[in-house]
Amino acid sequence: MITLTKPFTLATLLKCAECHKEYPLSSINTYATCCNQPLIVKYDNSLEFIKETLQFRQNNMWRYSEMLPVLKEDNIITLGEGMTPMFALNKLADRYGFSNLLLKDESFNPTGSFKARGLSVAVSKAKEFGVTKCIIPTAGNAGGALAAYCAKANIKCTVVMPSHTPKIFKQECELYGASLILIDGLINDCAKKIAEINKEGLYFDMSTLKEPYRLEGKKTMGYEIAEQLNWQLPDVIIYPAGGGTGLIGIWKAFKEMLSMGWITGPLPRMIAVQSKECAPIIEVLKDPVNWKNNFIPKPTIANGLAVPYPFGMNMMLQVLEESGGTAIAVEEEEIAGGVKEIAKMEGLLISPEGAATWKALLHLNRTQVIADSEKVLLLNTGSGYKYLDNFNYG
Repeated sequence: MITLTKPFTLATLLKCAECHKEYPLSSINTYATCCNQPLIVKYDNSLEFIKETLQFRQNNMWRYSEMLPVLKEDNIITLGEGMTPMFALNKLADRYGFSNLLLKDESFNPTGSFKARGLSVAVSKAKEFGVTKCIIPTAGNAGGALAAYCAKANIKCTVVMPSHTPKIFKQECELYGASLILIDGLINDCAKKIAEINKEGLYFDMSTLKEPYRLEGKKTMGYEIAEQLNWQLPDVIIYPAGGGTGLIGIWKAFKEMLSMGWITGPLPRMIAVQSKECAPIIEVLKDPVNWKNNFIPKPTIANGLAVPYPFGMNMMLQVLEESGGTAIAVEEEEIAGGVKEIAKMEGLLISPEGAATWKALLHLNRTQVIADSEKVLLLNTGSGYKYLDNFNYG
């Protein structure tokens, strides 16, 4: 097998997700100040990127380097992220009557979660721009991932994390050499602390969708889903959405592949899953104008779903609308039960966020939103081992 590592990007510019105002790719940008919305990397698809060349590529997410925004190979900071396995959940499918049930397991990434994808690209771009300090608010996994990639890149890292986060997330940040700050509250409170710390702009803020490049790393899940399924997409994808970058990224990948002729429609229905303790998407769908007035977010055992006011809310809603999908929230007890059931039935110890997708499927199947006969893909975003402090056993 030939290994090709030299990347060549087709990235051309950044665009505001709302009004499509253009921003240069050649300078440091955070978000679109014109509309206070995320910036999106755009690519020149008139230049050919042939999917058949993938058979000669390295077996990680940088195999899609043409559709990633890093300009020079020397700037890539990688720990081997991507090309995570996809499992058929045959025992669960047989028990509950599903004909085709799959799970893509992101726990196989460096630092044990899908956050490695986004932070690999974001830290690579930070290195490319000469950034020396990064800072991030996190519910857990993103902080550990940023700390690891910053260690590799020789960039100073500061992580701001809720104090109730399981101990292992705190320990990994410190072991990677990051400065760790703990805050009483949720990730939005961490973001407020970062605004205070970074008022002079000495750090590059890696907050979800407050910079353009984490999204590009996350979208590689979409490319892998298509490639691993021989370019035949599932009918439904069920995704645990906190900040929503993965949901948005997978959809972005599908649309890019459509434009390159790699896949044909129809595209999957995208289902966003949240915890009932913190379900802002559900609140927005019920009352788009006044949803914040009576919304009281709480912590959840699925730490990554405790994102009360996601910056990418409009983009998540657009994905759900375009795909004909929906959103659903599940109870804490169901999430805990899902972790245990999948472990006992399939031998996979997945994150609470991933387990939430399984319980969501059962609800959606009972209400006939998803049929037994459909091909369903669940996304597990991280390793269950990192969450063991969240569970009681007896």
